[in-house]
Amino acid sequence: MSSNYQLSTIDKKILRELQQDGRITFSELAKRVGLSTSPCLERVRRMERDGVINGYTTLLNPHFLDADLIVFVQIRLTRTSQDIFERFKKAAIELEEVQECYLISGNFDYLIKARVSDMDSYRKFLGTTLLTLPDVQESTSYVVMELVKETLALPVPK
Repeated sequence: MSSNYQLSTIDKKILRELQQDGRITFSELAKRVGLSTSPCLERVRRMERDGVINGYTTLLNPHFLDADLIVFVQIRLTRTSQDIFERFKKAAIELEEVQECYLISGNFDYLIKARVSDMDSYRKFLGTTLLTLPDVQESTSYVVMELVKETLALPVPK
């Protein structure tokens, strides 16, 4: 998709509604954005085809899945070879506890967001998994004490 991709006012309304409720019926969506069902469906399909809409998902409550503890971990890698970043990335992607992983500029290389059940589980995950990933030199952990805001919604300009 080009950076010149133009979203109409109606397209933006559709995106805002779908971010609020991805299970909304097309007839209800059309009503909320001021279209009939067929043109609304066509706009959604076009945005899916063009990659504006990447997919749909179900948000689960971590409490019911024993994943209440959120930990952010800074990882610094040893700089012994050119392919260290690729090796680390492949290994991190495979860890189900890791929800997000970013290559970062600054004093460390990666920032990971992980969810586990409790502190004991985190200690085990850190010692037996994270610190054994390829080329890890050191880590710094930040345990979340209170979740203030968590969203996957993106701001959609008017």
